[in-house]
Amino acid sequence: MSAQDRTLDRYQELMQINAASHVLRAAREVGLFDALRTGQKTVPQLAETLGLRPEGLSLLVDCLISMNVIERYEEDHALAPVMQLLCQYDGDLGDLAWQRLATQLRASSDADSPTVTRDYLEALAATQWVHTPAAMQVAEMLDLPGNPEIPPASDVALAAGASPPADLAGPPLRILDLGCGSAVWSSAMAYRDGRATVLAVDAAPSLAAARSTAESIQLGSRFQTEVGDPESIELPEAGFDLIVIAQRLHAATPQGRDRLLDQARRALAPGGRIVLIDLFRGPARPRLSETIEALRVHIAAPLGGVQSAEELRQRLLARGLSDIRFTFIAASRVNLGMIVAAVGDR
Repeated sequence: MSAQDRTLDRYQELMQINAASHVLRAAREVGLFDALRTGQKTVPQLAETLGLRPEGLSLLVDCLISMNVIERYEEDHALAPVMQLLCQYDGDLGDLAWQRLATQLRASSDADSPTVTRDYLEALAATQWVHTPAAMQVAEMLDLPGNPEIPPASDVALAAGASPPADLAGPPLRILDLGCGSAVWSSAMAYRDGRATVLAVDAAPSLAAARSTAESIQLGSRFQTEVGDPESIELPEAGFDLIVIAQRLHAATPQGRDRLLDQARRALAPGGRIVLIDLFRGPARPRLSETIEALRVHIAAPLGGVQSAEELRQRLLARGLSDIRFTFIAASRVNLGMIVAAVGDR
């Protein structure tokens, strides 16, 4: 393919991306999605319900079918499963947030920029379930015991005096999820390690989502929550073996980032590990999904931002942590990465 052909292909792709976004907005504006949420309908029924011209509506519906947003069943139409996933935070497909972009770019100083909003953190919690495959992969990468069927049977066996398997020797792993959101990451870890306990810390709305996550995989009493500001809540010193800070650092100010890391360091037991899961700037040319996420973060948390792994490595080294390792999470759809750092026995 010649350079000219590639340029023409990119031109066509750019025009289609823009057209597709307008198709989605128009469908939402005329009430098409809301109408289909009440059940399947034909184009004539939709046209009558919404007061639209059938000819143009039919073409709009065809576009949405090609985008896998609407499904056709003979003459009837229904929302595709992906549209059923939208919640109160993304029901507008992000329009409200993106409408702030131009204003944010024109802000003359940090003083004109709002700090991260609680809405943004709650939206992260409400939509964090999309990272479930990545969370399961992280639990495996951390080399946690891999049998989610362990608890009841093994507890009975141990009570009867049987020798514990090697991976059940010693006390259960104590996990702290600092700024947990919906606790997808720590829940996956506790699910994989059938004896691990979790203390999830966050604001009340996020903890409601976290408890729902834990209940869905039957973590039971192994999952506990505590309402509080992750940057300042009082935690037991050296009380946890594994501390998770997931999708939180990018939303914090530099000072807040330091407070979170200081909290984690104080609460980390000898021989324990800190796990940081977040967006990271990589050395290679970023993909569209990465650049979009970084810009979205800038809109919601202009005093925060996406860091490089090296920047966080230096912050961890300054806190006496070692054996610092970074990897991108292959199962992540937005190129999330993970840093793991350890503290030696004291």
